[in-house]
Amino acid sequence: MSTTLKHRTLSSAIVDQLRQAILDGSYPAGSQLRQDALAQAYAVSRIPVREALFQLEAEGFVKIVPHKGAIVSGLSLDEINDVFELRKLLEPRLLASSIPAMTAADFEAVAGMEAAFEEAMSAGDISRWGLLNADFHLALYARATQPRTLSIVAGLLQTSDRYTRLQLQRGSSIERAQAEHNELISLCRNGQLAEAERLLVDHIEMVRRDLVEFLEAGGKE
Repeated sequence: MSTTLKHRTLSSAIVDQLRQAILDGSYPAGSQLRQDALAQAYAVSRIPVREALFQLEAEGFVKIVPHKGAIVSGLSLDEINDVFELRKLLEPRLLASSIPAMTAADFEAVAGMEAAFEEAMSAGDISRWGLLNADFHLALYARATQPRTLSIVAGLLQTSDRYTRLQLQRGSSIERAQAEHNELISLCRNGQLAEAERLLVDHIEMVRRDLVEFLEAGGKE
């Protein structure tokens, strides 16, 4: 039992590090992630590395290819459409459940996350953009009474992170994201749930459109 738990703990740590390395471009699309090299780099056996790669495959970050091993996945239009359509369905539901139960302290915490997001944007701290964006959204949904939906959305936001970083590198997208986040906070504070839900759907859809346009242009401005 203790050996199994140890491997799971190591595997989780390796997942976190490899995911971050893929997100920040250290392992670009098409890179091969060799189990032996990773095991040596992390000073572990191949078992937790293999488990980490299977987890990353489940998250869509890598593909396990016969005779080649784990390959970092490319950016996919199909995945963008799938992930963001699911977000548009599920996140308004969470928002409607969460906002009426939120306290003044909860809203202060959300505003603090948005301030941290804007600070990271101003500093060009790409590694934090996606994480803070996800934290902002999840903080708005924290009081929702749908734990299974919340877990699914947390996974979708994690997958979105890779794409959101691309979208937010466009100057107009940064300004719009900040404005929409602040407007969303204001609507939620004022109890304007219908308007907040519409804005949230529009916000998610605009990101999807930006990303589709970006990838259809060959990933270039």
